[in-house]
Amino acid sequence: MKLKGINVEAIRKDFPILKRKINGKSLIYFDNAATSQKPRQVINAISKYYSLYNANIHRTIHKLGVEATEAYENVRDKVVKFINAKHREEVLFVRNTTEAINLVAYSWGRANISKGDTILLTEMEHHSNIIPWQLLAKEKSANLKYIGITDDGFLKDDEIKEYLDNHPKILAITHVSNVLGTINPIKEIVRYAHKNGVIVLVDGAQSVPHMPVNVQDLDCDFLAFSSHKMLGPTGVGILYGKRELLENMEPFQGGGDMIKEVHLNYAKWNDLPWKFEAGTANIADVIGFGAAIDYLNKIGMENVRAHEVDLTSYALNKMSEIENLKIYGPIDVNYRCGVISFNIGNIHPHDVATILDSEGIAIRSGHHCAQPLMERLNVPAVNRASFYIYNTKEEIDIMVNVLKEIKEVFKI
Repeated sequence: MKLKGINVEAIRKDFPILKRKINGKSLIYFDNAATSQKPRQVINAISKYYSLYNANIHRTIHKLGVEATEAYENVRDKVVKFINAKHREEVLFVRNTTEAINLVAYSWGRANISKGDTILLTEMEHHSNIIPWQLLAKEKSANLKYIGITDDGFLKDDEIKEYLDNHPKILAITHVSNVLGTINPIKEIVRYAHKNGVIVLVDGAQSVPHMPVNVQDLDCDFLAFSSHKMLGPTGVGILYGKRELLENMEPFQGGGDMIKEVHLNYAKWNDLPWKFEAGTANIADVIGFGAAIDYLNKIGMENVRAHEVDLTSYALNKMSEIENLKIYGPIDVNYRCGVISFNIGNIHPHDVATILDSEGIAIRSGHHCAQPLMERLNVPAVNRASFYIYNTKEEIDIMVNVLKEIKEVFKI
């Protein structure tokens, strides 16, 4: 089966976990917004490191250390090309998107946010892009403002302009909502923010794995994303930051490898990007992340996006036929990613997810680390199905049929 340039049947053969049975049923994995599955190419790359050249990096001259360092730093170059950063010094390895945002809040925020300043967020942010700013605002006696959303899941244009015209110090905004699937017009928002002298951090956790993202085109000041949502291992994230900003920021953590010199009473920091990479790195998983980037590059991010548009459009049409099933977020697939959050009548999402799991279908249920958004939607929780390169229309059909059965069982 070939969809929009993607040979899904061939791709599925690369994912060992898709052969697994759940309650005797073939696994249907629709929880990709939480984490993606891993192809054997990624698994093998990690195994190869541990089997053939396991060593620490940057501080050794023996053969294993040199090979490990080269493999690790080659991944940085792959990330630079993947997001089209201008300089390799602008790409930092961290643990995940959360740590990347915390790094900016700590190292940039504590030097630039003062009493009475405004930090601007949106109502659709993940907790990872709320809590670090709440902590900073409390510490600095700063103000938090939130851009609201419309009933159909878009940011309110008038509030974007109104709040940015009031010159907040920073706008921290998600590129794609992990609940609504909304794709925010980041390029236009960044352009308007910069006219007002506002720094912009973009949470790219749900965008970078699913569509082409070009940081020079977006002109964002910071971009954060995670390996594990784009076929790579857990424990690896990326913070992109413009070089001039990173150069003026103090380190987030102190320790080995982030220094040039250490004396009893003072130290000199290492050059970028290593100034922000203290201690022994997650070497194996970074190398695995490189294999994930290779895999996605082979497919082409335009094809990844096209495949998800096709699946999402199909799923929206099929699910909209189910009476009393409410879908949250934009209906137009040109403005949403491969995420569909929904509720069926008054059936609790955990009940829906449990029944789907009994049929081998993995979805997410709950508040999705977006409780302020749940409050805005006036619901305690939602179900969420999210798609990726190995998913098919046939899997969507199976899920829709089970949803219809659930509706009948609960007499909704």
